[in-house]
Amino acid sequence: MKRPLQLNDDRLFPADARMRDIARALYREVASLPIISPHGHTDPAWFASDAPWSNATELLLAPDHYLYRMLYSQGIALDALGVPDRNGAPATDPRDAWRVLASHFHLFRGTPSRMWLDHVFAEVFGFDTALSAETADQHFDAIGAALATPAFRPRALFERFGIELLATTEGAHEDLDHHGAIRASGWKGRVVTTYRPDAVVDPEHHDFATAMARFAELTGEDVYDWKGYLAAHRKRRADFRAAGATATDHGHPTAATANLSSDEAERLFRHIVTGNSTPADAELFRAQMLTELAAMSVEDGMVMQIHPGSCRNHNHRLFESHGRDKGADIPMRTDYVHALKPLLDRFGTETRLSIILFTLDESTYARELAPLAGHYPCLKLGPAWWFHDSPEGMRRFREMTTETAGFYNTVGFNDDTRAFLSIPARHDVARRVDCAFLARLVAEHRLADWEAAELAHELTYGLVRKAYKLDDPAFFPAAAAA
Repeated sequence: MKRPLQLNDDRLFPADARMRDIARALYREVASLPIISPHGHTDPAWFASDAPWSNATELLLAPDHYLYRMLYSQGIALDALGVPDRNGAPATDPRDAWRVLASHFHLFRGTPSRMWLDHVFAEVFGFDTALSAETADQHFDAIGAALATPAFRPRALFERFGIELLATTEGAHEDLDHHGAIRASGWKGRVVTTYRPDAVVDPEHHDFATAMARFAELTGEDVYDWKGYLAAHRKRRADFRAAGATATDHGHPTAATANLSSDEAERLFRHIVTGNSTPADAELFRAQMLTELAAMSVEDGMVMQIHPGSCRNHNHRLFESHGRDKGADIPMRTDYVHALKPLLDRFGTETRLSIILFTLDESTYARELAPLAGHYPCLKLGPAWWFHDSPEGMRRFREMTTETAGFYNTVGFNDDTRAFLSIPARHDVARRVDCAFLARLVAEHRLADWEAAELAHELTYGLVRKAYKLDDPAFFPAAAAA
């Protein structure tokens, strides 16, 4: 039996009638504000070529590890879901993969993935029936037909979604040709890059050797010499800034930082590049490089994002067959207080430095992160992230950080997604949850209604612009002139 699909206008608002009315009023003020997506992993090639996507599986299922990790947990192989293996080839017909998702869609009940996909089906494609085994082909064909029209090209959807700015993420060893093509095309959409040097900073990264060779090729520096290596980072950061980057991104296993002397750092680097390092050396090098890269951020003004605490590629067999980022990254306990102290001893009061901290360890919100951000001028808190990018995760974040760090030591919302069509859905969830949280404070007479209205706007739009320097003339001269 076909089931109806209808998004309730009051979803995620409080059940209490008075608070629900306040949340509704706040949400009306921010629902249509532009989307700023400053931290994500969509493919810049989409916007460079503006080529159409071919089918629902390619667009919605194969790139989205939130979806296929749930299906994998139920014993469904990634090959059956159209997820490319290490050779880059999907192992099944896209329609068959879509049918697998549809016949198992009940697995997503109560999850944010279900909310996001229902939003995509209803708001982007206009469906009024829910996805199921019975409607799988109907949905697949309707999505395919829509994708073949100009209105569903990447640039058209970007504009339809009201995206003001979208940041992708590229490695220090990767070229920026797609970003160059976007700028050369004359299209007005603002797609910028983000500097992600992990592959040339982490000696335990599986691509470290090949990434270092490409790093040398792109910069013309001797990256196997300590001074040349640091010079190469500065050159690449300048390249990224020229491509619109305002931020860097660092996904280390821990938040460890170090502040070695120049001689000590150079000796450690020699161990790293000669292949004589130990796991302890690799951890110390990553720690030292966070401090080195913070120093570069003081120089060039780029915002530094640190998001540690993921045990990457926990499923070794899956890593061997399908590579990185296939849903097998698992959160770990993370220390920030002691780990960040060497960096903060050097730069904690540096007002020219801006560091945004993320966590997968919610136990640190109230105990460590909020007190740190509530004290050090250089620190801000990123939003509930990854596994906690959910209604309950967002509520917990606000509840555990606001009393100590306030709202203005946070940076609004970012979607951190590879799934382009989910961006409006994710931002809508964040806006609704924040309005619900503010409504409670108003109902409890802890905020005036006008304060809540100002905060709703700031949490949706103002804080993210400030945090990622989108009005900074050093990055966007035209914005200052306007």
